[in-house]
Amino acid sequence: MLDAAYPVVPPDLAARAMARGSRRLRRRRLARTALVLLLLAAVVAAAVWAIAVWPSPPPLNVPPPPGGW
Repeated sequence: MLDAAYPVVPPDLAARAMARGSRRLRRRRLARTALVLLLLAAVVAAAVWAIAVWPSPPPLNVPPPPGGW
């Protein structure tokens, strides 16, 4: 088994592997960027919703000081 000839390797194998790896890297980077932007949009939407729903404090019914303003 060890004395057998090595299999023939295509001459462009390294170039094809590098191109495939580059495509995977670009797709992974694009997916990560899209996920971060989606999470950021969700955080902003939740903050806007929380501010819109938050009740305003009731007005204070405090009389003016005795000496006037």
